[in-house]
Formats: sequence, structure tokens, C-alpha cells
Amino acid sequence: MKKILVPCDFSPPATEAYTVALNIAGRSQGEIVLLHVVTLPTFYAAGFAGEPAIYDTAYYSRMETDISRELAKLKTKGEQHHVSVTTDVQVGGLVSCITKTVKEENIDLIMMGTSGSSGIAEILIGSNVEKVVRFSPVPVLSVRTAFDSTSIQNILLPSTLGLNQHDFMRELKKLQQFFNATIHVLLVNTPVHFRQNRDANQTLTEFAHHYQLTNYKLHFKSFYQEEEGIMTFAHTEKMDLISMPTHARKGFAHLFNSSVTENIVNHIESPIWTYCLKKLE
Repeated sequence: MKKILVPCDFSPPATEAYTVALNIAGRSQGEIVLLHVVTLPTFYAAGFAGEPAIYDTAYYSRMETDISRELAKLKTKGEQHHVSVTTDVQVGGLVSCITKTVKEENIDLIMMGTSGSSGIAEILIGSNVEKVVRFSPVPVLSVRTAFDSTSIQNILLPSTLGLNQHDFMRELKKLQQFFNATIHVLLVNTPVHFRQNRDANQTLTEFAHHYQLTNYKLHFKSFYQEEEGIMTFAHTEKMDLISMPTHARKGFAHLFNSSVTENIVNHIESPIWTYCLKKLE
């Protein structure tokens, strides 16, 4: 985690994510790229329905001044933490600008703030985070509230115990090493995907041996739904971070049904680390 990208719209969730990024960068002796993406409003001239006029240059000039001022404040905060921070302002779509920056700047990790609110706010914020997670070529850490990186001692891995996720598990073990944390592999037993205890424990053990896990614990819990099991376990067992793989074609729907991971990201307090599976190996 030497180079961290923080998409920043100056909202409270983005500020929380930036605080965590500063903490991690300070610990890893890394650097941060602050990216602000501008989507310019389009104005329409009367009598020319459907034909956009040019952008309001005065509006853009005022906005540019405000953006520069806010980014300067955040950069100063980085200097106070002895972390190198560079800023970038781009015009375009959020996902395309982030993807472009990841490639050009050799980013290792994207840090994004999430709201966890309900209704239309959740739909708008959640959809942006999901799109980034779905197409990001590097891991994404979604954060609701700031935390000290030294507090991450237990990482939850909800899993269907697939043996073809080598890229994901390699990155997860790097994360585990950085935090010096214990991985808790959780298999949720449901009426739809029911397993006997003996078979489940054997499969869990095979999973751990296959990926050569160290400093780990295996858990087999029964719940009516996967989502309920993951969220309840994370809360009762005091998990500090949740790790989940995704797939570009399905976003948060790779391992569980489409609503499970989305709801977990939006409704759980713990930070969530996700990594996109490029292909099945």
C-alpha cells in the first residue's frame, strides 16, 4: 500500500476515507493521490431543445477556485502527517477518471468513503462505490468512519470456499501481513446451501491448506440467509474489517446473490476491502 488513491468530493465520507489513507500511508511510508472529478453542468439555449450550449465559463471559474482551495487544505493536512500528497482535478465520469489515474499513477489501493444512509442517498453513493469496485484493477477499501490502522486485528473472510481465487487470496494475505491480523474464514450454512458439520469442517480445512493460510481461524455458522450470518458474525465476534472478492461482470454479486454484498457494504460499520476477480483460474 505504497500509493493510495482517494477520490475526494469534500463530503464527510470522503474526509473519513482520507484520514484513514493518511494513517496507512504514514505507516507504510507511502504517498497519496487526491483526485477530484468534475462533471460539468450542461446549459440549454431557449428554442434549441436537445442541443446543449457551451459550458458556463464563469461558473467553472468559480468552481475551480473553490476546488483548489479545498485541495490545498487537504494537502496541508498531509504535510502535517509527514505524508506526500499530490492533487489532481479531472473532468469526466468518476469511474473512467479513477481507472485512468490508477493506471497512470501505478496505484496500489483505492480508498473510498461510504455513507450507509438510506433512500436515494444510498442509491447514489452506493452506486458510485459499486461501479468503482466492479471495474477497479486494484483493491478498494470502503470506509464509513475513520479508524487507526493498528486497530485492525481481525479480518473476516466470508467464503463459499472456492479453490480458484488465487489472485484474491494473494492480495488478501498481503493485507493480512500489513495489519498483522488474524483471518477468520466464515462458511455460512443456510437452508438453501445446507452442509453437514463434518463435511463443512473438512472443506474449511482443505480451503486453508490450499491457500497456505497462516494465523487463521475457521468458522461454520448456521443462519437463514448469508447476509444475516455475515453481519451477525461480524458484529458479535467484533471483526475489524471484512474482505470480499467481486467480479467485473457482476460487481458485488460474485460469491453471493446480488443484494448480499451491496447491503453489507451499505449497512455495516466495519470497513470493507474488496478485490475484483479478473478471471477464474
